[in-house]
Amino acid sequence: MPYVPPKYAALIPEAVQGAKIEQAPILVVGAGPIGLAFALEMGLMGHQVIIINRETQITDGSRAICYAKRPLEILDRLGIAEKMVSKGVSWNIGRVFFKAANEPVYSFDLLPIKDQKLPAMINLQQYYNEQYNIEALQRLDNVELRWGNELTEIEQLDDGVLASISTEKGNYKLRAKWLIACDGSASPTRKMLELGFAGETFQDNFLIADVKFKKSYPTERHFWFDPPFNPGQSVLLHKQPDDVWRIDFQVGWDIDRTEIVKPKNITPRIKAMFGDEVEFEYEWISIYTFNCRQIDTMYQGNVIFAGDSAHLVSPFGARGANTGFQDTDNLAWKLDLIIKGKADQGLLQSYDEERSLAAKVNILNSTRSTDFITPKSAASKHFRDAVLQLSTEHEFARGFVNSGRLSLPVAYPNSSLNTEDEDTWIAGIPPGTNCIDAPVSERGEAKWLLNYLGWEFKLIIFIDTEDVDSAVLEAELKQSDIPIGCIFISQMAIGQKSSLVDVKGLAAERYGIDKTGVYLIRPDQYVAARWHHLDICKIRNAVQRSIGCCNV
Repeated sequence: MPYVPPKYAALIPEAVQGAKIEQAPILVVGAGPIGLAFALEMGLMGHQVIIINRETQITDGSRAICYAKRPLEILDRLGIAEKMVSKGVSWNIGRVFFKAANEPVYSFDLLPIKDQKLPAMINLQQYYNEQYNIEALQRLDNVELRWGNELTEIEQLDDGVLASISTEKGNYKLRAKWLIACDGSASPTRKMLELGFAGETFQDNFLIADVKFKKSYPTERHFWFDPPFNPGQSVLLHKQPDDVWRIDFQVGWDIDRTEIVKPKNITPRIKAMFGDEVEFEYEWISIYTFNCRQIDTMYQGNVIFAGDSAHLVSPFGARGANTGFQDTDNLAWKLDLIIKGKADQGLLQSYDEERSLAAKVNILNSTRSTDFITPKSAASKHFRDAVLQLSTEHEFARGFVNSGRLSLPVAYPNSSLNTEDEDTWIAGIPPGTNCIDAPVSERGEAKWLLNYLGWEFKLIIFIDTEDVDSAVLEAELKQSDIPIGCIFISQMAIGQKSSLVDVKGLAAERYGIDKTGVYLIRPDQYVAARWHHLDICKIRNAVQRSIGCCNV
């Protein structure tokens, strides 16, 4: 039987019955994956959050199914990644096929750096992500999820936002210090503020058929160009949990969108692909035309945008929801410091700076993928087909094959929050780049490095002697206006009470460490600065720069 989403009772606040204006520090609009993740992160940080959602149920289809490694690391800190990975289908390998050939013309491995806690990618229906997130939110008494509440009007105030909200029993007003718009590609919030959403619509359509059957097939991403079962077009195949398979058929621009989604017209396509004897049932059917668009600014006043409300990409490369999770993780620590009075509101400029860059990079990659998959001219098609034919035997051509450059975290090499290297580094992770996981041990127990990075600034200190007094250093750093935690890593246990052991030497290798070195890590697990030697003054200056004080 197809999945039936749970329904929730509409919540009618007391404010509906009276004229009193309700107050809230943070109002999140939209209870999709991005809004839920942001609310959970802020809730776990201790903030009061209200989420409103027009509908009274979670999504009714598989929709966003691909979760990349970096978003999984974010969701791991939120406490739901383990459940997602356990339920999901993990995969690292993708293969590209051309015409009727049984052998791929190109294959790739999404996780070239092994020995990390989380897989490169999992496939999991969106409704499971939402379900797990809601279950986690229900364990918090400082986050309230209001189903059946719709934002209808926004008034920008000097120190916040006045939101008009409707319910089935009447309307009410809510004054919030911050409104976070996670209300999707059609974003009513964006339209209310009359913000631009420039970009383009690609003149092609893709038919999604989620079908349920049991069939032996590799848990890999398979993409076909011009196969015999969809001649002249492309097909994408993914396996999901519960024996559900996602099939994307390219179907062209001039189609009858009402007729093409009828099962009687999809079944011949599936039988042509899997054989006439295949038995299956439909789980979900949809059709989409994709866009690449970006909002003018990631925030206006005290209204902040994240996810599809701020940027749209084609689905090839799984950059939609994955980018949205990284939006919220970039925003959460900055807003946390602003609310606590430890950073100026100007720190939000770095959210716009960094995540607008990420949107541009993702749109560029998405557009290139789309142009390769759906060439717009005869010359472009000849080029694509020549690349695919050459790729079977010539390695140089494989780099041009583009069935969707899959989601990777975007670095911010020129971010205003970075402290530039003053030492010479021949390897490692430069400022503005996300951390890489590595296996470590603590008192003989196997652990993972990223699990030691919480929602505070952290120093990763590589040591080879007992010269550093960890207790004194930690006490001194904790006295700063912005607390800084410490992680000590050594090649072997050398007496430090808080030392981790780099059991395989991979932490030192990945961070470019010979013997000693220091990394300052932002609360979103991005590198803020690095040095060969410990210097408290330099560390404090780098922290100040990381919270927007660029005159240090």
